Amino acid sequence: MKPAPKKTVQVKIQGRAYKIRADGEASAASVNRAAAMLDETIERVRIRAGTVDSVDVAVLAALNVANSLVLERETRAAPAVDGVRLAALIDLVESALGAGGAGTS
Repeated sequence: MKPAPKKTVQVKIQGRAYKIRADGEASAASVNRAAAMLDETIERVRIRAGTVDSVDVAVLAALNVANSLVLERETRAAPAVDGVRLAALIDLVESALGAGGAGTS
């Protein structure tokens, strides 16, 4: 299978144009969404921090976005609770406690 051809995508972040290389149309769309997210995050950080130093704002915005990514990855990595299995285990524990007389008066 042939890799998707590279495509140059132009995005605007804080009024400045940047040319980014992307792998095909799907990646180009993803780059555009990422640029829009970063632009919005930079603007929120600039308003909250009250600073005009572009490096400070960019670092704080990058940290904000990276933190969101880390939290998302951790959430996906966490095992989901299977309600049916959990109910069966609770029933098993309750029946074992009832049968053995433990915890009952």
